[in-house]
Amino acid sequence: MTVNYRERIIALWVVFLLGTLFHTQLGLIPLFHGLPVIESQKATNINDISGILWLMLGFFMLPMLAIIATTFTDSKRYRIIHFGLTVFYSIMNLLHVILDLFVQPVLWYQIALMVFLFLVGLLLNITAFQWMQLHNRANKSQQNLESSHF
Repeated sequence: MTVNYRERIIALWVVFLLGTLFHTQLGLIPLFHGLPVIESQKATNINDISGILWLMLGFFMLPMLAIIATTFTDSKRYRIIHFGLTVFYSIMNLLHVILDLFVQPVLWYQIALMVFLFLVGLLLNITAFQWMQLHNRANKSQQNLESSHF
């Protein structure tokens, strides 16, 4: 059975994005029950949090762009960049889990979700690494085949 790394990568990015959206929604659900939410920064207007909003936009856009690029691109350079992107997201997720352990009160349902997303990220790292290496193995096989004819 042939392994389709691109399909696996796209599926893992989709799971990651859905989990990240649910993480955000979980943080807001208390509002619907008349409870306060944990605030990371007091704001008096939208301009006070515009930097955070731009960072969140970037954090969500990069995986969406990765899904699109993975669908249409098979170049070695992209595979290397993509692998680096998956490692960056894994590091960011791990830092997020660690930092949220210091927020009081610790919301264990959020920690459980973030640990799950971190594990999805590790699976994405492994799959992206295998996809990146696939090109090398194919080239070596081709070179061996060509050298055996001469």
